[in-house]
Amino acid sequence: MYIRRTLSLFALFLWFLVPLPAQDTLVINLQGALDYAYAHHPDLKKVALDEADARWQVEETRAIGIPHLSAGVGYQYFVDIPTQILPDFITPAVYGVLFQEGVIPPKQISTGEGVPAQFGTRHNLSAKLELQTMVADASYFVGLKAVRSYRQFVAQNEAVVREQIDQKVQEAFLTVLMLKDNMAMLDKNIASIEALLNETKALYEEGFVEKLDVERLQLSLANLRTRRQSLVRTQEQMMNVLKISMGYPVQDALAVQGDLQELWEAVGEEDLQGAIPFAARPTWQMLQTSVQLNELNVRLQRAGYWPGLYAFGSYSQSLYANKLSEGNWYPTTVVGLQLKVPIFDGLQKRAKTQRAKLKVEQARLQLEQLEEAISLEVQNARLNYRNALENWQSQKANLELAEHIYELTSIKYREGVGSSVELIQAEQQLYMSQQNEQQALYELVKAQMNLKRALGK
Repeated sequence: MYIRRTLSLFALFLWFLVPLPAQDTLVINLQGALDYAYAHHPDLKKVALDEADARWQVEETRAIGIPHLSAGVGYQYFVDIPTQILPDFITPAVYGVLFQEGVIPPKQISTGEGVPAQFGTRHNLSAKLELQTMVADASYFVGLKAVRSYRQFVAQNEAVVREQIDQKVQEAFLTVLMLKDNMAMLDKNIASIEALLNETKALYEEGFVEKLDVERLQLSLANLRTRRQSLVRTQEQMMNVLKISMGYPVQDALAVQGDLQELWEAVGEEDLQGAIPFAARPTWQMLQTSVQLNELNVRLQRAGYWPGLYAFGSYSQSLYANKLSEGNWYPTTVVGLQLKVPIFDGLQKRAKTQRAKLKVEQARLQLEQLEEAISLEVQNARLNYRNALENWQSQKANLELAEHIYELTSIKYREGVGSSVELIQAEQQLYMSQQNEQQALYELVKAQMNLKRALGK
């Protein structure tokens, strides 16, 4: 027992010493993030369940018009056979014959309270086969068409949910990508300042520059490193936002690839001036189907005024006996038609029809309002894209100028004809121009995606 316990403790100690395998990091681009969201987002899983439910609703409604066949078996055993009291018609008949033949003199005959009699057998066994079917019912055909349209409505909802997921994933991904590009640019700037600081320290030791020049560069480097730490925390926060928008586990590792420049592509002139394709928007398609559903509801209410014809038939065999082995089977066959004709329902169908018509008008008004909203959205998206493109081009030119100024100032500083103050100013202008250019590119790519989304692309 002591040896076993010692070996267990030793194995546990080794388990703590062995490093756990590193978790694989999923590296994705924007399209990979969207594909992952399409496959794992909970909202799309809910839509898939709604689509399955709508499909079975169609099957459920279709089953109403299919002939229904049922079978049944019944058995009864009477411990006490039911007793009924019958009028005593035998005694008056017998005495009447005797009176008539003169056998006995006529007299008043009392029949009493009746004669108890038992009818039936102890064992009753029956087997029945019944068929029912609808021959003609206007509301059935309209209802079947309505549930099929509802299935289409639910299927269109998937495109709406995808559009919403697209927007969330794209915005989160662009933000993470911008922070990644800023981090790369910041690391480049830190490396450049570190190299310049080392050169300045060497010059200071040789007596060519003042200690103040070294301290200014040290302060600039410290500020860059502080910004980097803040940027790292912001990256972690936005990465969690991206994971949630994708339906990705927050605790799992995730990394993005690519840059903003790769995502930007020039928008064609047809997208900036062409007609607005309302039918390309999933929301418009859903509202159009909603109008059709309400119109079908009007037809369904009107169909309630029409008669319905139904057919039925049944065949059964029944056994009545005091002993099951001695009884006989007796067949019963019935076929027939049933016609249901609505005559007056207190004007209930009329009220339902009028309400259904109002629903149609409401749906049409919603569709008109949506078209106006889409038109405004497309106009704003086109204007924002033009503004974002002009702003990015301007900031890009400013960045090129700031880089040129910083390069010349660095050369002058290294050659001893420029001051550290000029260098720090040029450096700050460069950093600001870099941030402005990155922000302008981010806004441009975002405006491009918003324009495509507004056009249903």
